[in-house]
Amino acid sequence: MFERILMVCTGNLCRSPMAGAWLRHRLGERPIEVRSAGLAARVGDPAAPHAVAVLAKRGVDLSAHRARQLTTEDVLGSDLVLVMEDWQKEEVQRRTAAARGRTYLLGHWQGIEIPDPYGAPEAVFEGVFAQIDQAVDAWLAHL
Repeated sequence: MFERILMVCTGNLCRSPMAGAWLRHRLGERPIEVRSAGLAARVGDPAAPHAVAVLAKRGVDLSAHRARQLTTEDVLGSDLVLVMEDWQKEEVQRRTAAARGRTYLLGHWQGIEIPDPYGAPEAVFEGVFAQIDQAVDAWLAHL
């Protein structure tokens, strides 16, 4: 049973905040903590405006999100770490050896990486969200 899930991307502005908020939303009343962080976050920056807009269309408020830098404590305090790209998995495991065996791609069950939409138009964020939604659905079946 997973009690603490950590979403990780590069800047903690687009993918990991969207995925984390969407997973929390989809979990409903299930007692699972979901957090997000970035490998190279500009700490305190708000989520990308298109990320906020895409989730708002689905009834999820991401406006209070502020970017967080990934820490060893984040990884050690998580039962499952979900990253967006293979290189991120390798980097998380390089930084914290204890992450091995509990770090996976968010798109693991589809065999995909989730591309970074930073700086792209809202339509690209919509496409990335569609991939996040499918990946979250697949993980929900395993949580």
